[in-house]
Amino acid sequence: MGSLLSGLPGLEGRVRRGGLAVLATAAAVTAAVTAAASAVVPLIAAPAAALGQGRGGDHLTVVVRHAGAGRDGTYELFCHPAGGHHPDVRGACQKLDEQTQWGRDLFAPVPPGTICSMISGGPATARVTGTWAGRPVDASYDRNNGCEIDRWNRMVPLLPKIG
Repeated sequence: MGSLLSGLPGLEGRVRRGGLAVLATAAAVTAAVTAAASAVVPLIAAPAAALGQGRGGDHLTVVVRHAGAGRDGTYELFCHPAGGHHPDVRGACQKLDEQTQWGRDLFAPVPPGTICSMISGGPATARVTGTWAGRPVDASYDRNNGCEIDRWNRMVPLLPKIG
């Protein structure tokens, strides 16, 4: 009996003096606390689910600025399963799936030292944050040169088509 109660200081002596009644009381208290905790967990989890958090699959937030009327805004995208209020949920998820490769960062910036044409694609910017393929995403996009324009265009329809 001592080893069973070794984690509960002071209870071992009481069990020896009071018999099994104390042990039964301790077991009843443990069961009541466990039941109460189990009842509270769904109440805590419900608000997160209502906000779209805790949902399985991939989730991205896309913030687009200076892209023009009907393109600027903040969009939520869920994939696996598809959902959210992005203008093209299925198209964006499909495009990302097609480009995802093991060991390659789909959202990586243009590597330093890359030679790019000095052409401007306009003032549009975008930021993509969230989780894709189990990895955190925090990527910024612009259209300041040929490499950045190409990088942006590879993300259409996740990012809006410009021009």
